[in-house]
Amino acid sequence: MGPLDLVKLAPLMERSVGRGRVVISLIDGPVAIGHPDLGGQSIREVPGTLGSVCARASSTACLHGTFVAGILVAKRGSSAPAICPVCTLLVRPIFSETSSTNGGIPSATPEDLASAIIDSVNSGGRVLNLSAALVQPSSRSERQLEEALNHAARQGAIVVAAAGNQGTVGGSAITGHPAVIPVAACDLQGRPLSESNLGRSIGRQGLSAPGVNIVSLSADGKEHVFSGTSAAAPFVTGAIALLWSEFPNARAEEIRMAVTRLGRPRKTIVPPLLDAWAAYRKLTMTHGGGVA
Repeated sequence: MGPLDLVKLAPLMERSVGRGRVVISLIDGPVAIGHPDLGGQSIREVPGTLGSVCARASSTACLHGTFVAGILVAKRGSSAPAICPVCTLLVRPIFSETSSTNGGIPSATPEDLASAIIDSVNSGGRVLNLSAALVQPSSRSERQLEEALNHAARQGAIVVAAAGNQGTVGGSAITGHPAVIPVAACDLQGRPLSESNLGRSIGRQGLSAPGVNIVSLSADGKEHVFSGTSAAAPFVTGAIALLWSEFPNARAEEIRMAVTRLGRPRKTIVPPLLDAWAAYRKLTMTHGGGVA
């Protein structure tokens, strides 16, 4: 079973390639937009302090950003999952090509992350994909981050965040925020990876998605294989983007509830597996059969 089949994305992808009015914001590294499997896709830059186009194809930031972009908006038929190729992708780099990594996820300060979230939402981002470990957190900086996430929620955006790869049980200012869908990584049998962070807030409001040996695009024009929660999160982001493409009048909370299947308290630290087709069927109950 492949990753798309595991989370029941295949039947949803057969129905839809997404719509350009659904805007995904990639808060990550820069993207090699000249990659042949990204050429012609609707990719634009959110103004920020860092360039959105890769300067060094071998840098961790460029590899990371391009890999996630491929999962989300690569051309169908490429080596990448290419979940929502017609959706618009906003690129708002959060770390430079000289950034260090923390558990496989490049790091950013809470202040930089808060600015990126606000920039993305104010530029029209409707689904935000976030993969950044926090460095130098303080109570003041984490309050700034909380306010940025509150702003995203008030504007009707959904934030999807990688849970992290430190193999810890706990939470952070990101994964613990009630407006965020934290994503843990699992194998192709649905079992959580040992390196994936878990915790009460992750189990309570999050999802699991495939994060082992995921194949996507590399900045050098070839394929790249990556594992971890950064690889898992865009499966959830892409599913949300396809659902919003099919149900353009659905509110953010309706999409969120359909995807996470929240309804009764969860007491586990391991979140349930994404089931994109079940979310689609749930939304048809209130919004009909989707866009023809």
